[in-house]
Amino acid sequence: MAEPPPGNDAPDSAEGSAGRQARIARLYEVHGAGLYRYAVMLLADAAAAEDAIQQVFASMLRQRGRLDHELHYLRRAVRNECYSMLRARRSDGQRDARPLLERTTSDAAPEERLALERAIRALPLEQREVVHLHAFEGWTFQQIADASETSINTVAARYRYALGKLRERLTSP
Repeated sequence: MAEPPPGNDAPDSAEGSAGRQARIARLYEVHGAGLYRYAVMLLADAAAAEDAIQQVFASMLRQRGRLDHELHYLRRAVRNECYSMLRARRSDGQRDARPLLERTTSDAAPEERLALERAIRALPLEQREVVHLHAFEGWTFQQIADASETSINTVAARYRYALGKLRERLTSP
């Protein structure tokens, strides 16, 4: 029987539960902070972002079989969990009240950070997501397109429109 390609999990029966847990713990160690920032950007709520990340990793622990393309799966799973939480929040009538940007550049003045936060918060969610992932997390347009299940042209257009709106909002008196 052929061995699985490097970087993929073997089924639990071959790897064992402890090995699977160690692999998932390593994924969290490596990618958890970036996924958390992404969830905070989408949810504008640090506690809800922690819940979303916890749900995703708990789900991975319950899964059986291989974990192909872990990072791609994690990005999509976090996005899906956050969007589910946003839908539930809307149906409950809750509004986003917490600061959008958890992490900003240290050399920006507080009033500049606040203006940027307000401008980003005013963007439609899909544009806000693309700006965050590309500008703050360093994702390529192709990675964003894969995670959001949209075309790369759509992602690029959302980014272009978002930058135009940000430029207009930040330069107008």
